[in-house]
This record gives sequence, structure tokens and C-alpha cells, in this order.
Amino acid sequence: MNKVLVPNRGEIAVRVIRACKELDIPVVAAYSEADIRSLHVQLADEAVCIGPPSPLESYLNIDAIVRAARETGCDAVHPGYGFLAENDRFAERLEKEGITFIGPPSPVIRAMGSKIQSRAIMKKAGIPIIPGSLEGSDDVDEIMKAARKIDGPIFLKASAGGGGKGMRLVLDRTNLESLVREAVGEARSAFGDGTIYIEKYIESPRHIEFQILADSHGSIVHLFERECSVQRRHQKVLEETPSTALDDKLRKRMGKAAVSAARAAGYRNAGTVEFMFGKNQEFYFLEMNTRIQVEHPITEFTTGVDLVKWQIRIARGEELDFRQEDLVQRGHAIECRIYAEDSAKNFIPSCGVITLLKEPWGPGIRNDSGIYEGWEVSPYYDPILSKLVAYGENREAAIKRMQLALDSYVIHGIETSIDLHKRILSNDTFIKGETYTSFIEAHQDEILGSPDSVPVEAFIAAALAEELGGAGVTLRNETALERPTPWHYVGKWEIGGGR
Repeated sequence: MNKVLVPNRGEIAVRVIRACKELDIPVVAAYSEADIRSLHVQLADEAVCIGPPSPLESYLNIDAIVRAARETGCDAVHPGYGFLAENDRFAERLEKEGITFIGPPSPVIRAMGSKIQSRAIMKKAGIPIIPGSLEGSDDVDEIMKAARKIDGPIFLKASAGGGGKGMRLVLDRTNLESLVREAVGEARSAFGDGTIYIEKYIESPRHIEFQILADSHGSIVHLFERECSVQRRHQKVLEETPSTALDDKLRKRMGKAAVSAARAAGYRNAGTVEFMFGKNQEFYFLEMNTRIQVEHPITEFTTGVDLVKWQIRIARGEELDFRQEDLVQRGHAIECRIYAEDSAKNFIPSCGVITLLKEPWGPGIRNDSGIYEGWEVSPYYDPILSKLVAYGENREAAIKRMQLALDSYVIHGIETSIDLHKRILSNDTFIKGETYTSFIEAHQDEILGSPDSVPVEAFIAAALAEELGGAGVTLRNETALERPTPWHYVGKWEIGGGR
């Protein structure tokens, strides 16, 4: 492996570039016209423009990416996550071109990319799957007929889907037909495939996934679990490890199932086996992600294994130099995904120039970021800005460190999810570790907040307090904040002592 092309952007492109540099491998950033001033472009050894801002003309343009690899002499491509990372046609094209795809083989991506095919593979291998249909359809009448065979609430899911697209929860069968039509249409629009299958709804589930590594020499290990139940619109917001739901016995059972799932799929490289975990401690295979996960840093913190470097090492034929019994979890880690969006306004994305940036630092703090002061957040792409990670010797210590880190994280010029995470981490249910996939929905009044309830004087006083470094300005909340900072806004504020 002489040179790696990274056809991605943002924090994951920065992460991959740094891993390549640590391995002394020259790296090329492939960027769109909108990203010419982005951080990953500045950090790479070389950079090549692959098209206009539209993802279809740049980051999803297979021909342009292959051409860029050829022109820059790259013999390997790391796709990161998103865009073409789980596109079997892209992986197959690189294989035919003699370019190493840093990920699993294209047939594995194809099989695991189909929720229906992956369920069939897992059922044959004896991995528990959620009760439901083993076949899918894009015919509304056929889907409704299959739905009637399953009692109780059900989920409609897109076979080619992910990120909540093409997914509908059916609690009331009276509106089944309209929900089926919506799901088919959304799946067809998002993935070019309207095939829908049906799963039984698991009451109050947790979303728990296991990280795996598999080399080309037959070795497969899991690197323990990640709890990913704090979600909005079926997309993860905050992750942590270890999960508060698992004991050592359950962890071993689920880890063994994850390794068996990877072996049944013929897996190679880094991947994630995702499970639904029920209230009665039963677990079911949900899907397999054939790429590096957004939340991989918390696993790196608690195991000491650099997953991105191992992706590269496995892709160039190296054998894992550790076994399952060598791996242990130490401490606790939490990741907050920092998005450019307004949680109080239905998570609407926020665009604009970052006018002020102060990033958190300190023991046990890691911030995977793709932004800098003066950089413009584009409307063309996913609004993730950074991934803030806090590590502690236990969960209580990790939560405290994360709270302090969030308090010191300042991003001006755009709306962000920083305050959302502050409210999540101070929520009593979260602190108890009782997080289910419905957590945000169940606590939306206290977690999502409402800017309409905040008096303008509070913002003026907070801005003044920050400008003066807090000297001479006091903000007091009648309901008593546990950790008051200039930018908290809960209850009624008093302004006094200013100069």
C-alpha cells in the first residue's frame, strides 16, 4: 500500500488521514468544490477536486473517484463512513481496477446491505433474529398481507435502508396502507429500491452493537459493546461503553453471537454487528454495518486498539496480533455527536460561518473534529461537526468529564447540539443508565427545550458575561442549576452586579 485516497469529508476524513500518517502512508484528500477550504484538504499530503458540491457529482461519483485515484497514483481507497462506504458497486469497481478497498469484500457488503438477505444468513447460522418476514416486496398489497400475519405493533423497514429512511412504526392498523405507501416511497427515493420487510416491534428496546475485527487469516474478535440507544429519528445522538444493561455473562453471549455473525457473513476488516436488546434480556440481530462506525472512538478509549489503523493493516494483508482473550475493557467512555442543528426546531440543520470556536481539552477528553474558526458549514452535507468523547475510570467519572467538556465547548455563528447533550447528561433517567431507543421522545419536554421560553435579557447578560470573563455579572436561576454557566437558560434569570 503506497498511497491512500480518502473520498470523504469532515471529521472522519481527518481521522483517516491521521491514521495514514501514523503508518507513514502518503494520503490524498478527494474533495468537492464546496470543501476546498476544509480541514481534511489542508491536512492531506495531496488534494484533488472530484466535482461540484452536489454529492451525486462528487462524493458519490464512482467514476470521478476512480479517476482521482489513478491520477494521483493511489493504490488504496479508505471510504470512511457514509457516501460510498457501504456501496458494493464501488467496492467491486475498485477490486476490478486493482485498487485496494479498505473494507470488506464487495459480496459481503452486498449481502449485509440487504436487510432481508442478512436476516436469512443469520437465521441459517443460528443467530436470533427479530420475528418477522424473511422476504420483502415493494407491492403495497403484498406488504399489507404479510403484516396481517404478525400480531401486535410492527415495524416497516427498507431492505436497502439505514438511518431511519423507509422506516415506519405501525401501532394502529387502521392507517397501515398509508404508512406502507409512505415507507415504500421514501425507500425508493432514498435508496433506489422500494423493497420493504416487516419486523415485530420490540417493546422498550435498547440498541446495543458489538465491534468486530476480522483479518484475512481466519481470526475474528469482538471488541465489546457500545450502547447506542439515545437516538432521534432512529439516528444515534450519544453512545457509551460499556452498556449499563449487560453483565459479564450476557456480554460474552452477545460477543460470541457477533463473532459467529461475522464468520457466517464471510467478513473481513472492521465491522459492527447491531442487536436489539429487549426488556427480558433477549437479544436479536438487527443489521451489520460494513464500515467504520461514527462511534468507534469510545471503543478505542476502553480497549486501547486503534480501529482505523487496523482497518488499513488488515487491508494490506496483516494478521491480528492479539486474540479474544487478550482484549479487556477498562473504564467507561461516552461520545456526544455535535451536530449543526437546532434541536428545539425539529433538528433543522444550521448553516453559516463559525465565528468563534473554543474546543474542550483536559484529561480523558478527545474531540474528533473537522471544523475550525472561520470555516463555513455547508448546506450540502450531513450536519455533523465533531465527536466529543470523554473517558473516566467509571461511568460517573465519564459523565462528569463530559459535562465539564460540554460546558467549555463554544461554537458561535451556527446552532449546535451542545445544549441538547447538556440536558441529556443531566437527566435523571440517563444518569441511572435507563436508556431505551424511546429515551428522547419520552423526555422531550425537558431535553429538547424551547427557545421561546427564554427571555432575551438572559442572552444579553450571558453574552456580556462571556465578554467580561464572568467578572461583575451574575446570572442566578431561581430553580438552582447544578452547574451554572453563562449559556444555561432554564427558568427565570436575575441580572445584577454588571458594569
